[in-house]
Amino acid sequence: MSSDKPFRFSPSIIIQGITALAVIGYPFAVYFGLTYWGSSVLAPALIILFASRLILARGKIRQLSWLMKAFALLGIALALTSWLLKQNHWLLYYPVVVSVLLLALFGHSLFNPPTIVERLARLTEPDLPPEGVRYTRKVTQVWCLFFILNGSIALFTCLYGDIQLWTLYNGAISYVLMGLLMSAEWIIRKMLRHA
Repeated sequence: MSSDKPFRFSPSIIIQGITALAVIGYPFAVYFGLTYWGSSVLAPALIILFASRLILARGKIRQLSWLMKAFALLGIALALTSWLLKQNHWLLYYPVVVSVLLLALFGHSLFNPPTIVERLARLTEPDLPPEGVRYTRKVTQVWCLFFILNGSIALFTCLYGDIQLWTLYNGAISYVLMGLLMSAEWIIRKMLRHA
């Protein structure tokens, strides 16, 4: 007879899932929220969303927990600023803030090893060989470059002032580019392991 307990969804897991999906879909939420409700309704909803995210933020690596909390705090700050000043454009800067924080995290780890990519790699491969450490350092540098480019384009879309362009880039194109980079890295890593 098995002693394994069946998995049950707790309210916190459901809330974490909903807030994670909402944060990923942030550009679309902002686009539709501003189009149909305006910032007087959207900003308080985002504040509640980010506050939930802040309370439930957890990660396997201390720096990632800190990062999730920073994302939530800055999301609250931008939504609150937008609401209090009655200016929608503050909501558009969240993707820029995300890129800047990720750049800070990955860049800081380059100067204070182990790099964030090495730490993530060691979760599945604790005995990472020296060539693996060198490889993870190069991958960290590539991600830093990506965050600089992505953040710069996200900032351009904010300043350009076209909400459709902003939504297209920050809600779709940037995720596609991130996915392509992850896929390319995965393929290169597999090729190097079999070389």
